[in-house]
Amino acid sequence: MARLLFILVPLAVAFWVFSIVDCAMQPPMRHRGVSKAAWMLIVILLPVIGGILWFIVGRGRASTVAPVRAPDDDPAFLRGLGTPSEQDERIRRLEEELAQLDAEDDDPRWHRPSAPGTPGDNDGDDLRGQRGSLS
Repeated sequence: MARLLFILVPLAVAFWVFSIVDCAMQPPMRHRGVSKAAWMLIVILLPVIGGILWFIVGRGRASTVAPVRAPDDDPAFLRGLGTPSEQDERIRRLEEELAQLDAEDDDPRWHRPSAPGTPGDNDGDDLRGQRGSLS
């Protein structure tokens, strides 16, 4: 009988310590029934029975926690891609305004002729922008 106690007592203590550590390390959302602090008290005050209750009743399954998904794996995100959003509409309007501004820049009516000798005058300049080059 004493030999059996020498085996069962260390196993019970190891199970008790493992139960305490497991209960403490689980995030609060994985604790079922009562709060995390209450489960800690149950496991500590009722060494073997508290550990058994923790593993049967209190510990939530890993599948109950929603996995974090990348946006391209999230069906809700992918469903939202097919519909034009306000941001897409705003980008389209800004692109149209930019195209109109570019068209105004290309229109010769909008360019003012520069006087000879002003920085906008390119007469006598070479390709490097230097005046009076001898090449």
